[in-house]
Amino acid sequence: MCQSLVDKVAQSRELAGTTDPEIWVLFEDWYEELKEEILAFARDHRTADPERIARVFKLSRRGAAFLVKELQREGKLSGQPQEEHPPEEPEAR
Repeated sequence: MCQSLVDKVAQSRELAGTTDPEIWVLFEDWYEELKEEILAFARDHRTADPERIARVFKLSRRGAAFLVKELQREGKLSGQPQEEHPPEEPEAR
């Protein structure tokens, strides 16, 4: 169910106009909590990899990618998604 809701948001913001206002408030609360959990995960694990986030939070990859981009757009995550263990730079010769 959560995966379906995230996908719907990624597809269109028109969901707000077709949903009961009380349900929409619940959805918005859940959505904000999910973003905060993903932000905490990204900070704790030093990764914003949508595939990893999708696995951990049981979301579609598309939904996870949408949430990562949303957090970046809001300025809560910086730059591009990073690998959990970035490759080491080669030593200068």
